[in-house]
Amino acid sequence: MLLKKLVEIESPSGKEEKIREFVYNYLTDLGYDVIEGEYYLAVNKSDLIVATHLDTVNIKRKFEFDGVYAYGTGACDAKAGVCAMLEAAEKGIDYTLAFFCDEEEGGKGSRDFVENWRYGKFAIVLEPTDLKIASKHYGSLECVLIVKGLEAHGATPEFGINAIEKAFEFIREFKDFRITPLKIVGGSDEYVIPNSCELRFDIVFPPEIKLEDIKKTVEVVAKKYGNLKIVDESEGYVSGNVVKFLEEAIKSCGLKVEHTVMKSWTDAMNLKSRFDVVVWGAGELHLCHTKFERIKIEDIKKVRDVLIKLNEIYNLHDF
Repeated sequence: MLLKKLVEIESPSGKEEKIREFVYNYLTDLGYDVIEGEYYLAVNKSDLIVATHLDTVNIKRKFEFDGVYAYGTGACDAKAGVCAMLEAAEKGIDYTLAFFCDEEEGGKGSRDFVENWRYGKFAIVLEPTDLKIASKHYGSLECVLIVKGLEAHGATPEFGINAIEKAFEFIREFKDFRITPLKIVGGSDEYVIPNSCELRFDIVFPPEIKLEDIKKTVEVVAKKYGNLKIVDESEGYVSGNVVKFLEEAIKSCGLKVEHTVMKSWTDAMNLKSRFDVVVWGAGELHLCHTKFERIKIEDIKKVRDVLIKLNEIYNLHDF
């Protein structure tokens, strides 16, 4: 099973060398001329790009298969997409296939591709969307807030200001936003009220809300609590005509066309600066990055078939 081989090649962000080599050799053995960037691999120079990433989060589960689902870190996010792309390549693909490194960290692969790849108008990024077209991509703002308090003996909290409690107050101020606390560090084993706390959080928002508006709101509120550092920021967007080509390929395979939104950061956020881009693929996003990550093998075949059909559409249309 190709997916098993891919998942068993461990490739957490920053350690993609072995998976890069495997994909490179797989494509060259099929007769493709593979172009290597510092953080990506690609074949074919065309107006249409299908892309996904090679890296994963840190390993939480080894590969397992129960006859229906394959489990394991990266099985869904995003080696299911890699598998579908390679299997489609076996049938002969004329549009660009691109494979990125570092999606789970800083997005170096897609950023390198945008800066150095000189071809293309449309892009489809394979990510888990339950086979629904994510034609609307949420923006995001990721920050670290150093919350300031006042230390006091643990038995006399009334004389101190608990930085951890203040962090919770900050979160509650954003109850009308989709704020996600990602990490909180503070306090000690000593019996003392913590005078400092580090809160890492993320806010995602639909494309009709502007990033600058979100930033201004967060910055104003954060001043009451401590020092704010913006780690990453992305404006949301809505896909254009690329959706029509994907819809046509899905319909041609006898599958139902459904739409959804993508609330997680993906490589599409880098690609949108140069391409009309949409996100689509197999798998359940809510299980990714956890020990419960899984992918239905039948869904990988559906993605593969859509990619093959997309090649026919690519050759018929003026992209």
